[in-house]
Amino acid sequence: MSGYTDIRAGGWVARLPEGWRPYALLMRLDRPIGSWLLVLPGFWAFALAAPSWGRGLWLTILFGLGAVLMRGAGCVVNDLWDRDLDRQVERTAGRPLASGAVRPRQALAFLVGLLAVSLLILLQLPWSAILLGVLSLVPIALYPLAKRVTDWPQAVLGLVFSWAAPTGYAAATGGLDAAAFALWAAGFFWILGYDTIYAHQDREDDALVGIRSTALRLGDATRPFLIGCYAVMVVLLALAGWLAGLSWWFAPALLVPVALLARQVVLLDIRDPALCLRLFKANRDVGLAVALAFLIGRL
Repeated sequence: MSGYTDIRAGGWVARLPEGWRPYALLMRLDRPIGSWLLVLPGFWAFALAAPSWGRGLWLTILFGLGAVLMRGAGCVVNDLWDRDLDRQVERTAGRPLASGAVRPRQALAFLVGLLAVSLLILLQLPWSAILLGVLSLVPIALYPLAKRVTDWPQAVLGLVFSWAAPTGYAAATGGLDAAAFALWAAGFFWILGYDTIYAHQDREDDALVGIRSTALRLGDATRPFLIGCYAVMVVLLALAGWLAGLSWWFAPALLVPVALLARQVVLLDIRDPALCLRLFKANRDVGLAVALAFLIGRL
């Protein structure tokens, strides 16, 4: 494609057998940022509440693999819903289902395989975490529909992508408490903010084809909205740390992700899609910095 796209068909994906490449792109394996952002709230939970380093490391491995698979499954569901619309949007027209490289029946079979392997990973967790993992399938399935019926599909995605926080907390502790819910809510507002930045890449095309988003709803009011989302996120993270009884070291450590979030607000230009994508991707470092702050607070 000659137009703007975030598909990365080169690199290691180009070295895969030809028949595998469309499925790698369908899973977005060329763009691992989605898997990072899906799993990071789980990492927060392990950093905050894992009973030991060994348990935390084991859960980190399980959730890392699960995030790649479930993010891939979510992308398949999304692209099955959106294949006709994707053909009309410059950034997404080259996706495997939109371009015809993968047929819907093939995508469905692939989806079943991804979910089967994900289930095997999920079964390694306590029953409370298994239940939460199964329940997550509901918002995952509904997210692609949300952009057709509400200006706030980013809120639905916030629910989906923050789900690793309570699931991870339950996996680490066997249940949920007030700190877990504060962590979950912090993840929600974080995602609501950064996915609004992401949605600005497609603002003009979305308006033409009838896709709704917070980017379209907010327009030039995005910056103050972002400030609000990120401020609430930080307050909730601080609350989670306080409820978990972290040491005073947590407070200065939390200033690192605060600075990274502030940088996004300052640099934001909603009319520059490439910049929006870079700022969106920068949230991997934000999420890792939050996890590190929780670890420091446990010293």
